[in-house]
Amino acid sequence: MIELNLHSNFIYGMRTSLSKNFEPQQVEDKWYQHWLEKKYFNSQPDDRKPFTIVIPPPNVTGVLHMGHTLNETVQDVLVRKARMSGFNACWVPGSDHASIATEAKVVEMLKEKGIDKNDLSREEFLKHAFEWKEKYGGIIYHQIKKLGCSVDWDRVNFTMDDHYYKAVVKVFVDLYQKGMIYRGARMINWDPAAKTALSDEEVEYRDIQGKLYYVKYKVADSDEYITIATQRPETIMGDTALAVNPNDERYQHLRGKKVIVPLVNREVPVIFDEYVDPAFGTGALKITPAHDINDYNLGLKHNLPAIDTLNEDGTLSEAAGVFVGMDRFEARKKAIEKLREDSLLIKEEEYQTRLGFSQRTHSVVEPRISTQWFVKMRELAGKALIAVTSGEVKIHPEERFLATYKYWLENVKDWCISRQLWWGQRIPAWYDEQGKFVVAETEKAAREMFKTQHSLSDVRLTQDEDVLDTWFSSWLWPIEVFHGLTKPNNPDINYYYPTSVLVTGQDIIFFWVARMIMAGEEYMNEKPFDDVYFTGMVRDKQGRKMSKQLGNSPDLLQLIDRFGADAVRFGILISAPAGNDLLFDDSSCEQGRNFNNKIWNALKLVKMWEEKQSVVHNQPSGSFAVDWFQNRLNEVKKEVEGMYKQFRLSEALKTIYSLVWDDFCSWYLEWVKPGFEQPIEQSVYERTVDFFTELMVLLHPFMPFVTEEIYHQLKERTEDLCVKQISAATESKPSVLSQGGLLKQTISAIREARIKNNIKPKDSIKLHIQSADTNAFKPIEIILSKQVNAESIEFVTESVADAITVVIGSTKFFIQTENVLDTTSQKEQLQKDLEYQKGFLNSVDKKLSNERFVQNAKPEVVELERRKKEDAEQKIKELEESLASLNPSGGGTSQPHRP
Repeated sequence: MIELNLHSNFIYGMRTSLSKNFEPQQVEDKWYQHWLEKKYFNSQPDDRKPFTIVIPPPNVTGVLHMGHTLNETVQDVLVRKARMSGFNACWVPGSDHASIATEAKVVEMLKEKGIDKNDLSREEFLKHAFEWKEKYGGIIYHQIKKLGCSVDWDRVNFTMDDHYYKAVVKVFVDLYQKGMIYRGARMINWDPAAKTALSDEEVEYRDIQGKLYYVKYKVADSDEYITIATQRPETIMGDTALAVNPNDERYQHLRGKKVIVPLVNREVPVIFDEYVDPAFGTGALKITPAHDINDYNLGLKHNLPAIDTLNEDGTLSEAAGVFVGMDRFEARKKAIEKLREDSLLIKEEEYQTRLGFSQRTHSVVEPRISTQWFVKMRELAGKALIAVTSGEVKIHPEERFLATYKYWLENVKDWCISRQLWWGQRIPAWYDEQGKFVVAETEKAAREMFKTQHSLSDVRLTQDEDVLDTWFSSWLWPIEVFHGLTKPNNPDINYYYPTSVLVTGQDIIFFWVARMIMAGEEYMNEKPFDDVYFTGMVRDKQGRKMSKQLGNSPDLLQLIDRFGADAVRFGILISAPAGNDLLFDDSSCEQGRNFNNKIWNALKLVKMWEEKQSVVHNQPSGSFAVDWFQNRLNEVKKEVEGMYKQFRLSEALKTIYSLVWDDFCSWYLEWVKPGFEQPIEQSVYERTVDFFTELMVLLHPFMPFVTEEIYHQLKERTEDLCVKQISAATESKPSVLSQGGLLKQTISAIREARIKNNIKPKDSIKLHIQSADTNAFKPIEIILSKQVNAESIEFVTESVADAITVVIGSTKFFIQTENVLDTTSQKEQLQKDLEYQKGFLNSVDKKLSNERFVQNAKPEVVELERRKKEDAEQKIKELEESLASLNPSGGGTSQPHRP
């Protein structure tokens, strides 16, 4: 009871005054701290149904970009909605150690201090890395808080936490013992900048304009030359054969012959293989098994040696024989110069090609033969494929991403999981001095295994120097954040797993999403989540992907300082159609700020009425207004609920935005507003506060700060909006909604007519209505007369002379005023509009009469064109009726209102 009173005082203290505009800086930190103190975001297993989301762990290396902002906002909307719908909502935060990116940052930081990583021991380097993580890792969490994210801060996980580290090692050992992890020399992708292996998925291919160099290879013991075309002259020194097609008549005489490799003068055999395309280039290929995957496979087939001419940093090795120690691209220039000097370079030509780049360092990736650790993926991929194709895991939007997911899993390759770094989970393989190894979770266990397997008890063991791919740790995220691997069957994993929704970017569908499903099926015998919602890519207004390199990604904290967190959330969500890329611009945040102020001004208006209530029934217009808005609210609540289920959050926000801005602020409040210095009926005021409250409930998941503040400013509360339960929508009455729509349409049309005919707002009019359904106007008559300043409303059966005519459907409205009306300009405008509509109708008719268009276009596109035709035909009818209603005695007309 004491806590309740304190809470009431806390709230009451914030209801003392209202600023001119909503000032987010004054309320955001206050409310977030209040929610934390109340532990609203904390979750423990109980008898409620859980709603669980695990945050896609952002890299610990930096700040949240706009893609993260979209992702976190979507998750917070879903979590807050679930919390307010009676679920036990649990949102687990955390971050990823990001092996390659973080190690690069730490190496750079050490270099600035004059320290070379190579001069440090592994332990010394890791100490620096953890210090760096502690210093910069909190930046991300601060941003998540500023954005208003309702995560459970007692459940923060980091992929290098002790329990997580042990889980990763445990899984490695388990998969190795099952025969699903192996070690071997293979052609892999090598990042010379990071000096580490990469998986296939960590290589980004780009179409670039390159060059083909035509080089002469001399046939040994003859004066003949064979010409080959190569993109990479710097690899010539690694050639171990020249290949031609066995059916190519041009080269039959070369069987058993050798050619001399330029630059190094090494004799290599001519081999024949159907892999070679006679129509490509000269039909002859240089074979460099150490530096090309296809050449590597040919080398295995023909038993060719592999000469690795590159060092791990991309410089030429001693094996190259020339240009040793030179960077590969500088060596290319030197090789071209030397070939030209030796008259072996015939020509150069432009060539469109695809080149692989490291996703992390953006350096050109090199194919390289290297001994690495791999995961066999075929069996794991099969389970993950069934999980999605069976509908066990549902992908949203399915039409965009299901086919992509299936293609990758059906064509999956073994996963290279070892990285030549120090920052990460070290591979639990232990070697003796002869190179024999065992895989074990600890050195103690490894010694026992050596003793058992090799009868060696006193052996000097060295642990593998490499660490595991970061994704090999993050694929366990939904399981190990609840200690599911290190403490199997604990209450948390049994309650929260499988999680409810994964919200992530489409760019990591293979890196992370598919692999999490694999791990879930393998270690929990169950999917890791029910639904996957892929957000779109955030682009700038020019359509470019936002990136640090382009400098087109705004700083999140600066945006929040300028517009407020709610406005930023609004801005990113209103621009984000489900699964599609979005064009983000500051103006959308400005729209969010304007929305905040619109609601704030509505609050101030309602608060003005608080002290002017009357128990006397003095507002006959209030009855219909209240009835209509209640039905409109019910209608929108049902629509929004359906949109949540389909993850159409942008549409849901737009629908709520329209309900608040248009229906509530622009219409309802105007309809119930009392006359000048008149009281408002108490029952109408109370219903208005109730409606305002329900609107804040609807909007809260999207814009939590302004809604919580207004919720408490409306009236004294003993509970917070953050945990208020959403009431179910009841059925709406179509007849009432129809009458409300008619009222809005009529008011807009008559106001437009008044403006066009220069009838001032203070000038009253007489309104005559010619309608086949006069009963439809009875409930709205009082509101209509007040809103259009009509001193009288009369229903007529014939046209009224000397009046402005407005046509809406089959109903005609005649406006009479004391002013003399000039109809000339109105006739001219109506005629222009009529000609435009006829031209538009003609263009639509042409499209619909085109059989190819009707047969090939999507059904919804054809249907849209048909609706355009119907709309144009209706407008033409209204325009013609308006023109016909003009009479020579001075009656006026207005352009028909377009709803």
